[in-house]
Amino acid sequence: MPRTLTGPSPLITLPAGSVDTHIHVYDAKHAGMPGGPAIPVDAANLTDYRHVQAWLGLEKVVITQPNAYQTNNTCLLEALDELGDIGRGVAVVTTDIDDATLQAWHDRGVRGARIMELTLGAVRLKDLLAVNAKIRPLDWTCIVQFNGRDIVDHSPLLEQIQGDYVIDHHAKFLPPVTPDSKEFDQLLRLIDKGNCYYKIAACYESSATGGPDYDDIAAMSKRLIDHAPERIIWGSNWPHVSGSPTEAPNDVALLNTITSWMPDEKTRQMIFVDNPNRLYWRR
Repeated sequence: MPRTLTGPSPLITLPAGSVDTHIHVYDAKHAGMPGGPAIPVDAANLTDYRHVQAWLGLEKVVITQPNAYQTNNTCLLEALDELGDIGRGVAVVTTDIDDATLQAWHDRGVRGARIMELTLGAVRLKDLLAVNAKIRPLDWTCIVQFNGRDIVDHSPLLEQIQGDYVIDHHAKFLPPVTPDSKEFDQLLRLIDKGNCYYKIAACYESSATGGPDYDDIAAMSKRLIDHAPERIIWGSNWPHVSGSPTEAPNDVALLNTITSWMPDEKTRQMIFVDNPNRLYWRR
């Protein structure tokens, strides 16, 4: 069964210039790399995503290097070449990369480096500060994913990051915590430091209560939206590779749930437009 790429319109029309800050792109001509998961059976590609982009009412997109391709960013860079200025990329950056390569990637639209501590991640927290030092002259952003249950232990490292960084996937507490927990309090302290962003994406991957409302993730996200809407971005996580194409959540249903957490148009403008443009299109 093919992926759902279109359908009924979202309940709330997104503001002009809205950005999807987290998708993955594949291409059947590029084989997966050792150490990563298999590419999706349908090799969900940029052409497929452009249908979803139009369906949800999005204008810009940030492609994140998938674990399947590990340190080979070729597919990502080719997609950025096709997108032009409406696309930006988050690549996997290794500690031995040279400045000329980074500049070439910058010229093609890369604006971030992915740090993935969870299973099959290509670059881990142990290399975070070295990667941060590599990308700092280009003013790129680190995108960091780990089990949020460990956020207290990881905070001394995160606090050393120079420039902006993003804590990915609702901080991916496995299982979720409550907004009055010590872990959530630590997340708020990182946000309040001024260079940390929180990405609303893939609530279905960490929620224990499940859809369609994802009440446990909603409680945390609503608290953060109320606390610091200027520090929040959103990503669809398309094509949802934690399951098969038939198991993938409906993208418009997910978007309807997320927008229901936001109190007004001003907040949606910040989360979908202003914040991601400040991070990824400022230079």
